[in-house]
Amino acid sequence: MAKRKAQPGDKVTIKKYANRRLYNTSSSSYITLDDLAAMTRENVEFEVVDAKSGDDITHSILTQIIMDEEASGRQMLPVSFLRDLIAMYGNSMQSMMPQYLEASMKNFRANQVKIQEALREGISANPIAKIHETNMAVMRAVGEAILPGTKDQDEEPQPTSDNTEIDALKAQMAEMQKKLDELSK
Repeated sequence: MAKRKAQPGDKVTIKKYANRRLYNTSSSSYITLDDLAAMTRENVEFEVVDAKSGDDITHSILTQIIMDEEASGRQMLPVSFLRDLIAMYGNSMQSMMPQYLEASMKNFRANQVKIQEALREGISANPIAKIHETNMAVMRAVGEAILPGTKDQDEEPQPTSDNTEIDALKAQMAEMQKKLDELSK
């Protein structure tokens, strides 16, 4: 019986064996961490499971890929960010970090697309400045939602063209703050 090849949108299962080898069940072949990194860049959805226990170990494998990338000289994560990230473990805000980081990355990707589109269209206005303005407004809103009362009283709100996005993010952060408050009770 021939094994069906993964179709776009299918989740590929990768088995990790005790000898540290990774087996792609979709292609029936052994692969490397570099292959998984390439699959990630190509937006191929996959999960990595321990072949013996069946446990999902995708998180640790993705972390290993990041470690390998950082160790190979292609550093992207600043030391200050890594220190702050480590400091968040065990912090009362730890439970909020995954959602915050996901929202930040989603915002970054959206801005990346906007910059590429603006450069293709040859817009003379500085798209990076506009995106920076939006990002700063988002960060201020996130900061206020996480730590109420930290808003600079002398600072005038900066007008942005994406007020609806900011309002949505503020609402999302308020909801996360509410959940955090409930957890701390």
